[in-house]
Amino acid sequence: MKMWAGRTDGITDAVADEFNSSISFDSRMYAEDIDSSIAHARMLEKTGILSHEDVKKIITGLEEIKKDLEDGKLAIDPAAEDIHMFVEQELTKRIGDAGKKVHTARSRNDQVANDLHLYIRKENRNIFHLIQQLIEVLLGQAEKNKAVIMPGYTHLQRAQPITFGHHLCAYVMMFLRDLDRLNDAYQRTDVSVIGSCALAGTTYPTDRLYEAQLLGFSSVGMNSMDGVSDRDFVIETLSDLAMVMMHLSRLSEEIVLWTSWEFHFVELDDAYTTGSSIMPQKKNSDMAELTRGKTGRVYGDLMALLTVMKGLPLAYNKDMQEDKQPVFDAIDQVKMCLQVNIPMLKTMKAIPENMHRAAQKGFINATDLADYLTKKGMPFRDAYKTAGKLVHLCLARDCVLEELPLEEYRKYSDLFDEDLYRAIALSECVNKRTSLGGTAVSQVENEISRAEKKLKELSDEESIH
Repeated sequence: MKMWAGRTDGITDAVADEFNSSISFDSRMYAEDIDSSIAHARMLEKTGILSHEDVKKIITGLEEIKKDLEDGKLAIDPAAEDIHMFVEQELTKRIGDAGKKVHTARSRNDQVANDLHLYIRKENRNIFHLIQQLIEVLLGQAEKNKAVIMPGYTHLQRAQPITFGHHLCAYVMMFLRDLDRLNDAYQRTDVSVIGSCALAGTTYPTDRLYEAQLLGFSSVGMNSMDGVSDRDFVIETLSDLAMVMMHLSRLSEEIVLWTSWEFHFVELDDAYTTGSSIMPQKKNSDMAELTRGKTGRVYGDLMALLTVMKGLPLAYNKDMQEDKQPVFDAIDQVKMCLQVNIPMLKTMKAIPENMHRAAQKGFINATDLADYLTKKGMPFRDAYKTAGKLVHLCLARDCVLEELPLEEYRKYSDLFDEDLYRAIALSECVNKRTSLGGTAVSQVENEISRAEKKLKELSDEESIH
């Protein structure tokens, strides 16, 4: 018979039982549920609702249950309806009637919501720290490769010369924004809703602020109906995680391209690649491909919960039990992707000679060639046309602009002189771009310093939370 038997006989059909049960997935919140119940018991004692003797038994029993679960001495009963019922049933089994009193002045509606606030708050910080590590790895690679020249692309066509360090710093910017968003989402997660009860609050003289303080929350929800029915903090977290995955996926796509023989810009450590069952020459960037694939899965988790919540009237509805699997899955996938990408990127080796060769073959200094003529007085449109003709000539002769003799240049304009070759040297093309946020080595160094400073600021903000 169910603990909620009364209005009904508490006996449900076996199929309905399984359909209704959430123990298979919400059991991962056992620690949050027990910690929350301990805080609730302390509050009930402080306000005189429960006696010291009962609360002492409750807390001792809950602490023992938590330890037994962690040590593997106690298994979670899959027949229990949810983690809250399992803990309460086990507590009552161990300490008797005092265990039945722990649910005074609360409902499963506010209990599960509070557990979820605690759980997501914890995982927000875990993911924050993983992204910190990822940024540190990317900054290390950017520092190492700040002067390595490669082609920058638009439309996946070689466009202008940049440095590999500059390219990696673009991802640093993305992940820094992710940290900023996670810090922001943390504030709306760090809210205690226990005491909202089923939807209308309680007649008991509870102290919600004290209970929130015991659980380390910085504030309490100020509307009991909103407290049990709000899942904005879950959706916001899922949205932030989807953004993290989008950034990881973009980087993964580049890793897949860069490790192909067509590019061969980087080499991944064997520990983060796989082979083929029939093609012995293959070295596949499967970790990057899986990261790219899992992004769609996390997007689906976000859309699933948005769809669940879109038509629900206030307050709690059983539909909201469907909030946990999407957010649990998204958290698991993001952590897994970060945990494999951090060491993969740390051990990744650039192949500068291939990057440089691709930059030369792409005629990505053609813009600088046109700029050379423009600075000597030729109208830009004429300079643009002249540069295009010279590129066409090089293609016909299978050479690059740097290899074309000066006499050939002078057939197109008398403005060409010996200083031309310095102007179109790839290193010169890169290092002339000294505008703020540009690709010059000096600017990349500044960018790394700014990113390190921003990372420290975000970490300091995180530590305040």
